Amino acid sequence: MGTKPSILLRPLNNNDIPEYSDMLYSSFNTWYRGHGWRKNYFGCKPQETRIFYDIYNDLTPDCSVAAFSMTTGRMMGVCFYHPREYHVSLGIMSVHPAYWKQGVGRALVNHILKFVQDNDYKSCHIVSSAFNMDSFSLYNRPKFVPRAIYQSMVIAVPEVGINKNVLDDDRVRDANPGDVIKMGDLEMEISGIKREIDYRYAIENPRKVLHELVYENSQDGIDGFMISVKHPALNMLGPCVARTEDIAITLIGKVLNRFRGNSALFLVPMQMRRIVEKMYDWGAINVETYLMQVWGEFQDFKGVNMPSFLPETG
Repeated sequence: MGTKPSILLRPLNNNDIPEYSDMLYSSFNTWYRGHGWRKNYFGCKPQETRIFYDIYNDLTPDCSVAAFSMTTGRMMGVCFYHPREYHVSLGIMSVHPAYWKQGVGRALVNHILKFVQDNDYKSCHIVSSAFNMDSFSLYNRPKFVPRAIYQSMVIAVPEVGINKNVLDDDRVRDANPGDVIKMGDLEMEISGIKREIDYRYAIENPRKVLHELVYENSQDGIDGFMISVKHPALNMLGPCVARTEDIAITLIGKVLNRFRGNSALFLVPMQMRRIVEKMYDWGAINVETYLMQVWGEFQDFKGVNMPSFLPETG
């Protein structure tokens, strides 16, 4: 008889939540503190990071893969994945510091790519830190190709809000279920993907942490949308899709009112200088650089694409 493998792969379940939350909190904070950050990546309580499990599992139950030690039973690493109409996105990946550089991340990525290929999806997307070369190699070796580069920016929003001069503010309103198909058509046109389950989930907002705006045009259609998440573990704008930079700026300006008295994170395409310069005007600072890497087919963006980490990267 052969030797049993050292890693057991299986989906997470509700019983795993405490260990998962501790591992995610430890993994990210240990890496960032070890690479020059003065503050923890997650400034919340460890158990509050379970929001990633909660939202990912709400959207696509059992679409996670966790690695467990066959010797100790301990959780070694976890990655979520999000099958959508034409593509699969990789959600947040974490490996416990005790198991770094032991092939855990590779096992998780290979498992997900097998799912992608077995189910004939056109592509797989991941947005990850450009600072972490181990992470870059983890995806680049199995033929993920960098397709877009983003600067991660943070704005500290005063209690009174930010004095913003944005265009056509009156065209922005809360999204409703009748917008879902329009949002899918817009993202398909601009980014080559759609994810109607995510738009609908953000509108329904069962966890009371998401919000969704749309930018209407004069033909009863929409030219942009913005989802945002407000939670102790993550205050973030996106995903956002817009036909123009001015529309994206308007959506950003409108949604920042959600975060009065807090800081909000967002990813801006580096080549979109109108957005970048406006964010500097509003007091944004740069935090990190991110790459969107894609395995398989990719359509060049035909407008603005701002990814996020919840509900998925896109």
